Order: sequence, then C-alpha cells, then structure tokens
Amino acid sequence: MKRLKQLSKLLLVTAVVFAGCEGQESSLIDDRLENNPLPQDPAPNYTAGDADFSNYIAIGNSLTAGYMDGALYDAAQQNSLPALIAEQLSVVGGTTFTQPDINSTNGFNTTIENPQNGTIFGRYKLDTSIPGPSPVVGGDLISNYTGAANELNNFGVPGIVVGQLLTPATGGPNSEQNPAFNPFYQRFASNPSQDGQTGSTIIGDAISAQPTFFSLWIGNNDVLGYAVGGASNENILTSDGDFQTQFNATVDNLMGNTQADGVVANIPPFLGLAYFRAVPYNPIPIESQQQADALNDGYQDYNNGLAQARGAGLIDEQEEQRRTIQFSLGANPFVMEDETLTDLSALGLPNYRQAEPTDLVILSAATAFATGVGTQSAAGDELVLIPQEQQEIETKRATFNGIIADAVDNYSSRLVLYNTNDPAGAFADIFGISDGVPGIRVGGVDLQPDFSPNGILSTDAIHPNQRGNAILANEFLKVIEGKFNATLPRVDVLELPSVQTCAGDCASQQAGAGS
Repeated sequence: MKRLKQLSKLLLVTAVVFAGCEGQESSLIDDRLENNPLPQDPAPNYTAGDADFSNYIAIGNSLTAGYMDGALYDAAQQNSLPALIAEQLSVVGGTTFTQPDINSTNGFNTTIENPQNGTIFGRYKLDTSIPGPSPVVGGDLISNYTGAANELNNFGVPGIVVGQLLTPATGGPNSEQNPAFNPFYQRFASNPSQDGQTGSTIIGDAISAQPTFFSLWIGNNDVLGYAVGGASNENILTSDGDFQTQFNATVDNLMGNTQADGVVANIPPFLGLAYFRAVPYNPIPIESQQQADALNDGYQDYNNGLAQARGAGLIDEQEEQRRTIQFSLGANPFVMEDETLTDLSALGLPNYRQAEPTDLVILSAATAFATGVGTQSAAGDELVLIPQEQQEIETKRATFNGIIADAVDNYSSRLVLYNTNDPAGAFADIFGISDGVPGIRVGGVDLQPDFSPNGILSTDAIHPNQRGNAILANEFLKVIEGKFNATLPRVDVLELPSVQTCAGDCASQQAGAGS
C-alpha cells in the first residue's frame, strides 16, 4: 500500500510538470490514478447517542436570543448560539429550529436613548476612524412576531433575569408599575398578560413546546446588570435566596413537565469582557505642562485639605498620598469617587482619588471622559468597579454557580452542566485566565476577546459576535457528546463573520456628528 501511495504522488507530480502534454502519457496517468486512488479519511459517523434531538428548544436571555451589537436583528438571530447548535443537531435527527424572527436588518438599539429626535438607531457597527462603536441610523421599533407562537424553538429573551422566566408580568402590561415587562417576550408570548397576574410565561411556553432536548443558559443578568452599572445599584442584584428559589423552580418545571434531557450553562467570568477592559485606568492624555498645571490648580484646595486631615490624625500618610490629585505629562489616571475612603465630609472634602491599575472602567466611561469627567469633575461610582466591588461580584457569581451546579446534580441522569469556568475551557482561554495571554486560536487564526475585526465580541463589548457564538456552540456540543454518548459535528468558526464596519450608515458619519 505504501508503494501505491508513493506511485500515486509521483504520478501527480508528473501530471503537474507535464500538464501541457496530451495523448498517451496523460491517459496513462488517468488510468493509474483511477485504479490506485489516494486514500481518504472516512466520513464521520455522527450519532445522537442516548439523546433525542428531534425537538430541541433553547431557553435563556440575550445570549440565547441572538442579541449582539446592542440590538436584536436578522443576521444576529440567524446565527444565534442555539441556531448554530440546532444546525449540528439536525445531522443526528434534529428538525427545523424556529425562532421569533425580528424582521429587521438593523434592529432597535436598546443600550442608548432611543428614538432620539425622531431618529431610530439600530445595531452598533465599528467606526474605524474613532475607533469605536457607533449606532446605525435606520433601526426599527420592536414589532410583534407574526409567526405561530406555538411552533417556536428559541425562547431566549434579551435582558431577563431568572425570575422573569416564571412570571406573566414579563409579557405585560407595559407600564411603570410593572418593572418585569419585557417587549422582547411580549412580541412572541402565547398569551401576553394584560394585568401582570394572568397570562403566559416564558417557561410555560417553553414547556408547551414539549421538547425532547433543551439548553438553559440563564442567571448572567442577575449579577451582570449590577456590574454593568458600576455596582452602584444594589436593588438590581438578585439575592441568594431568590436566585435559588427561582432557578430551582425553573429546572423543576422543566424536569417535571417534560421528558427532555438538557444542557445547563452557568455564569462565565464576565469581568474579562471588553466592556470592563477596553478603557484603561489612565485614559487622560496631558500634552502640555500648561494643561497639567491648570488641572492641578483646580485640585489644590482639595490636596491642602488632605494635608490638614492627616495633621489632625484623621487619615494616615499612605491615604493622603493615595488621595492626592496630581496630573503630569503623558497618560494620566482619571479622578474618581471611592466610597471606601475615610469620610472627610466634615471638612468639606469629597472621597476622591485617581484611578489605579486594579480598578475596572466600564465602556461608557469613555464618552463621559470626553465631556470633562475625570478631570474637571470626578467619575461617579457607576463608571468604575473598584476591587471591593469586583470581589463582591465574583462572590455573588460563585454563589449563583453553586446553586446552578446543585440543580443540575439533582437531575444528573438527564442534565449535564456546561461549566463556563472550566480552567481548560474556551472562556479561560479567551480571557487569558489559563495562560495569561488573552485570545483563542482557531484554525490557525488568533481571535481576540474584543470587537476588533479579528475579535469574537460584538460591538456592544459584552455579547459574542457570530464567530463568538460558533465557539460557544462547539463548547456546548462537546459537553453534550460527553454526557449522552453522542458524536456531533462542529461549527466552522472561521466561516462566520466577525464585526461589521460603518459604511456611511453610522451616526458618527452623519453631517455635524461630533461638532
């Protein structure tokens, strides 16, 4: 056999060298290749194993819905995480995966004030001249789903917490007295609530679909929403008790009212996202000594007050130095509030200091800095995560993940956990947790944890783009295989696009923008 392979290779080389020749030589080559073909890898033998994928449904929040770039729009839905999973499951018995199509090229941007002066903004794109994200001019208001609600497979709803899976109030009414309302659920709810007490629920609609297999990824927003706001509003942070009650109720409902098996994902280490990493702690450029002197003059009284406080024994020298505001040439940390500093309000002194490398700055702070925040005034608590807040968030995330793991263990014969915190998993690789180097290598290409052209995040800096969804889909498929003895195909990550750049359609490119 080895000799035949060598002969075949030789004939192929000969065919290339003498490609211009015709006649007997060419015929001889063709005959020998036909009789001695090059060996090929056998076709993969894909199988569902012990699982039944004939009716796969997905339940979750924006990560499941296909939300990216600050909006829900057509291309994002078409390559949502569960849509990519379903495409692979179709090879082993899965059927059509129906989503509540949004029917909008650009969607409705939910991260900004929208509409503005009659203009509806859609998804973000990357404006390379900024560089940064800018919303598209030409979005659409959120409209009702026109298909059959009882035929859906994707029950992902952007923005929801666990408790919203269980209450009719998520579907309506739309009023200030109903904070649970979510227009993305109302648009496809089987029976949108009119009073917040009766009507359909997300989990009820999902169960009505009678799945044979499901994915459940919920709980991120129960702590992420708090982090995105700089840990400044504890009212939106779900308590441990509520999370346990609501998550267990969700799983118990699915297990008790269907025969489905499933995969459940936990909360990933989201503080590694570009939303918390794209803006450095020292983003203030000082280009002249005159500019530095002017800023320093503005904080002279504050610095003098700190010296007096130390002299009075109210703070020590270390805290005085930490709180002293000093600008110099080059890149400077911004001025910020820190509620953990000693309260000197009796002396008329605020809790100010300049940012430190251990602080995490949220993405929207960049816009605030352009207006003088961080120099002429202090950045508020909502723009920064100090180390104590980061620890609070990580503690809460670990507690929630323990609750999720316990719920899966309660039904270990039917459920498998996708641990997004696996030291050998994709998240650890992407965020540089495993090796200290952010980024993941796929098919010989280095992909970054950002919204650059070679990034895997969408331009809202939180949600994956289509390539990011493909990476996650392959992670889900891997754990499904391991639990249910299946052999499943994988998504080709590099076949999908990353971010899209502005092409004259972004707000930043319109006449008068930035003036």
